Amino acid sequence: MVTNTQMQSPRIVAFARGDVNGDRIPDNVYITGVPESNAAIIRQLTLIIQDGATGYLYRMPLKEDLGYDPSLFLGDFTGDGVDDIFITIQSGGSGATTFDYIYSFISNMPRLLFDSDVVNSQYQYEVTYQDQYKVEVISHFNKTKYLIDLSLRDPEYLNEIYDANGKLKMPISGWVDPLSGLYPIDFDGNGVYELYAFQKIAGRYHADGLGYIQNTLKWNGQQFGLQDQSLAIYGSSM
Repeated sequence: MVTNTQMQSPRIVAFARGDVNGDRIPDNVYITGVPESNAAIIRQLTLIIQDGATGYLYRMPLKEDLGYDPSLFLGDFTGDGVDDIFITIQSGGSGATTFDYIYSFISNMPRLLFDSDVVNSQYQYEVTYQDQYKVEVISHFNKTKYLIDLSLRDPEYLNEIYDANGKLKMPISGWVDPLSGLYPIDFDGNGVYELYAFQKIAGRYHADGLGYIQNTLKWNGQQFGLQDQSLAIYGSSM
């Protein structure tokens, strides 16, 4: 039996135009894929670059070739004056995580500069509830510790976790999601983009959001290194 997906041809699902190979002639950059029948999910996601000078098409299947709402952004992330290719794909999971890639295409040679899977494996955290309405968040990558104050949370929420003396009723650990937002921002105003990365901090369950880890990543000549990190907390209302 032939499925509808198999019968469909790939179609363009994202497009951008700019010089990505460094010859000063704008190139056409596409993401193509095969939409699932009656669903927003797209399979067989492929990056296609059409050389503006020759019309030649370069095709690269993406590492994660299934997802939702793929998007393209062209901008200089390395400081060489040539646009790089920034791709974001929504996973569609409950954590709203994304698959993110940045490619350089100088001289029509693809080079993967950023892979969200690699960053997720590098940036590891511990989230531990403590006595007296505190949650400790430890970022292992840069050996930094944060404390979130829960004391203004709804009393019903706190009573489920703490006794009348502010002691934990039982040990509780939370977690930090993989990347759920990655945004190109030129913080320095110099025409070179940094990456602003968001990771949700969850408490007892995923909907029990405590805040976000926010990492600013900057190209250091070999990889995107950590420029600064902050922790943003949710409001006190539940």
